Parts: sequence; C-alpha cells; structure tokens
Amino acid sequence: MKEYRGIDLFSGAGGLSIGAEMAGITVKDAIEINKSAAQSYVRNHPNAIMRCEDIRKVDTGEYMAKDNPVFIIMGGPPCQGFSMANTMTRNMDNPNNSMFKEFVRFVKDIRPEWFLFENVWGLTNIDGGETETMIEAEFEKLGYKVKSTILWASDFGVPQNRNRYFMIGNKSGIEFEFPKPFDYKVTVGDALSDLPILSNGDSFAELPYSIPFDEASSYAQIMRAESKTSTQNFVSRNNELVIERYKHIKQGQNWSAIPAELMENYADKGRCHSNIYRRLCSDKPSVVISNYRKSMIIHPTQDRGLSVREAARIQSFPDNYVFEGPLSHIQQQIGNAVPPLLAKAVIEKILSYDKVD
Repeated sequence: MKEYRGIDLFSGAGGLSIGAEMAGITVKDAIEINKSAAQSYVRNHPNAIMRCEDIRKVDTGEYMAKDNPVFIIMGGPPCQGFSMANTMTRNMDNPNNSMFKEFVRFVKDIRPEWFLFENVWGLTNIDGGETETMIEAEFEKLGYKVKSTILWASDFGVPQNRNRYFMIGNKSGIEFEFPKPFDYKVTVGDALSDLPILSNGDSFAELPYSIPFDEASSYAQIMRAESKTSTQNFVSRNNELVIERYKHIKQGQNWSAIPAELMENYADKGRCHSNIYRRLCSDKPSVVISNYRKSMIIHPTQDRGLSVREAARIQSFPDNYVFEGPLSHIQQQIGNAVPPLLAKAVIEKILSYDKVD
C-alpha cells in the first residue's frame, strides 16, 4: 500500500496532524517552536520526528528522502506582516513575513505533490484581498495550481462554529474542489453529555464517563473509541464574583445578562466582546473557543468554565489525546489548534485525487 508522507510546519499541539492521520497521511516530521506544544505533539505522535526550534534554522535538505518523497506539506504560519497599507510591506523581504517565507521555502525546496496552507479567515480581508492574491502568487510562481476558501468546522462534524482559511495547491494541475458540507450538525450536548460533572477549579487526571459507551452520542463514541476514562478534567479556578456572574447567564446569553451591580469593575461595558461570559447552548454548535479561559466561556448546564477535556471535545480532539505543559499553556494549545475533523475532511478530499496503486 502506498504511504502518503506528510510534514507539519508550525504544528502546534498537532490538530492538523491528527486530522491528516485520520485521513490516511503518515506524518513523519513536524516543526514547532513552542516547547509545551511540541511536548504535546511528541506525546501523541510518537512515530514522528519533532524539531522544537526556530524553523529558520532548519535545513530543508533533511527532508528530501528520494526513496520516500513528501506527498504533502501542511501548516499555518503567522502572517501578521502582510498589511499593504504601506507599499514597503508588499514583498517577501519584510521581516514580519519571515514565517510565511519559511513555508514557501519548504514547498520550493521539497516540491511536495500537495501543500495545505491554513490561517485565520480574516486574512482574506486584508487590503481588499490583495494579501491573499500575493500569497497565492508565491505558490503559483513555484508551479502549483492553487485553490482557496473559508470553511466552517461545524459543516464537517465539529461541534463548533469556527471558520478557517484554507489554501490548497498541487503541482499536477488538478482543479481541486473543497469538500461539501455534511448534512448534519454536532451540538455541544452531543459533545459533552457523557463527560463527568465537575466544579469550579477541579483537577482530576482521570474520571469515569458519566454514561456507558452505548448510551453516548455517536460523536462522543467517536471521541472516546480508544479511551476507558475521561482524562485531563482540569478546570480553571474562578473567583466567587465570577461564579456569581455565571449564575445569571442562561444558555446562549453573554455578559449583558449579568446584573449591573456585579459588573462595576468594568469601566466600559460597551467594549465587551459578545462572546465574553457566553454560556454555550446544548442544542447548537459552540461559539469559537480560541481563548475559552480568558473569554469566560461557560459550560451549558454547570456554573463553571470548560475543562480541558471538554474544550478538546469541542475542537474534535479524541479523548486519548493528552496535552502537556501548565494548564494555561494547554488551554492555549487547544484554542489555537485546527479542529482535527475539519482537517480530516479537507485531506480526505486531497487524497481522493490520487490514484491508488
């Protein structure tokens, strides 16, 4: 059977990689500069070689095995330097664009059959779309046929209304078409209802599931397929004032439902983001949980923040995926990740264009 070799650049904790592996990619190598995220990656991808260092110091020649060519390079480099308000930033020599330059360098040198570039959806709005056009042009210069779009995770079996920008390229001139949305949605209730009941500040490495496997939702069964217990049931401890605020917020409501006398320390409540103090709805996909601790995202039926396992479930990480590092680092790793099931859907579509040996 053909092996589809992949490299994950700027891998984080491994959301793209786990989705790729679910689809049929063998991820051989990953690069990530953040130590905690790299440790999480190593914990969950023991057969991949992790380079925890600045990608600018990595020699692409190390990945050019002639007997095992790279099928896909994937990753989401930071692109904060692409604003074109000043014409001096409109080139790849801008130091702020160096991380994107590294992604291009790997594609240029290694020449994978495919690449997958992902980023925040807002990239398409920078300078009226000129930034996106410039990025596409960099890959087209290398001979790649490029297609891009914004995809919603909730359209692909993820219980979260999160959108991500995807650019797909191949060197065979294939007119790639993105996968079609599924005909169903997974809700927060589907994702969390079998997980243990917890309290503010709880920290349990392992707890039994609250219901048997055969009584769990089909989504929960997929998430716990290889797990006997719920792991990493870690909840940040909020002070009593915050917990009191939670009690006034019903499902779907946010900070605006909190009585004014409990919000006196907010100098300008009008500047509060709509997802601050948002209680999730059991019967709908979640709001974006990128900074779920800082945003005070609230469990749908319990007066507390989300646990690590609950946030991982909402991102579609399977229950046997264990995160490393201090709690705040783990929370950030989960929030930053590409939802694995979204990545799986995109990469399955890529693989559908390849002829089976």
